[in-house]
Amino acid sequence: MEEKWILVIDDDAANLKMANTILSTAGMRVSCVKSGEMAVKFLQANKPDLILLDVHMPKMDGFETLAAIRETHGSKADPAGTSDIPVIFLTADDDNDTETRGLQAGAMDFIRKPFVPDILLLRVNHAIELTRLQADLEYKVKEKTQEVLAQTQKLTRLSTQAVMALAGAIDAKDTYTNGHSSRVADYSRTIACLAGFPQEAQEEIYMIGLLHDVGKISVPDAIINKPSKLTDEEYELIKSHPILGANILKRIPDFPKLLTGAKYHHERYDGRGYPDGLAGNDIPVEARIIAVADAYDAMSSRRSYRDVLPQTQIRAEMEKGKGTQFDPVFADIMLSMIDADTDYQMREK
Repeated sequence: MEEKWILVIDDDAANLKMANTILSTAGMRVSCVKSGEMAVKFLQANKPDLILLDVHMPKMDGFETLAAIRETHGSKADPAGTSDIPVIFLTADDDNDTETRGLQAGAMDFIRKPFVPDILLLRVNHAIELTRLQADLEYKVKEKTQEVLAQTQKLTRLSTQAVMALAGAIDAKDTYTNGHSSRVADYSRTIACLAGFPQEAQEEIYMIGLLHDVGKISVPDAIINKPSKLTDEEYELIKSHPILGANILKRIPDFPKLLTGAKYHHERYDGRGYPDGLAGNDIPVEARIIAVADAYDAMSSRRSYRDVLPQTQIRAEMEKGKGTQFDPVFADIMLSMIDADTDYQMREK
């Protein structure tokens, strides 16, 4: 059994001797000091399990001593971390005011003087065991919290890896846009960051961006990779991929916003987009961001019928679409990103 260490603070030598005898006989380690000043100094380098503190002492009484001990919490004057040690007051007073004041000051219990050995041992053992139980419980809660956090982080990594793998499978369908989904996700997250979105929302938009084209999985490869002009029928099939994507992602109820990027990234700010013809702020904000990122990557990527567009042309098209095709706030952020990209690194490599 772990040894119990008690610090007794009392200006009366007889009381110190009696407490020392009772506690030592019960197998406890006992340290005795005669004043509050000595106790504060002692506690700067020692950490007993419990403090027995006399209420009435000259110069620095028990209340002042307890306040001095508690005030050192977290400071350089408390290197041993002793300011949270449980305290039991020793008193010959038999009034409610003293007890009330002591409990308000942070005392755990009271023991009346002169000591009754059995009661002293019972109160001391109870206080230490309760304190140790609380510390053990706090440790276990912290340990379990860390385990849950680690498991959550692991699941988040697995989820991200699964989404990225799916995004890779989507992009693999299009010979000419390898890495499109990842780039759109990256651009979307950057736009959200520059727009002042919190970190959690930025990561959420990144995930939404990765799967914005998931509906293309249901579109035949021959149509996606057709080098010549699409027929009206083929174009309508391509235009169906937002609805197809939303139908796929609605099966993930724990992340309902995933389908917003898939379903609405081809809506236009002026209401002339598809599939629902939404306009302005009726379009979910995530979709308005992804629409800008998607259009930018489409222009800065190779196609079967052209190479990557010049940066100046992309900038002109983005400026032209501001307020019509694109949310002007997010279009302006993309324009600032283009201006900052002096070496034209934001493009398909």
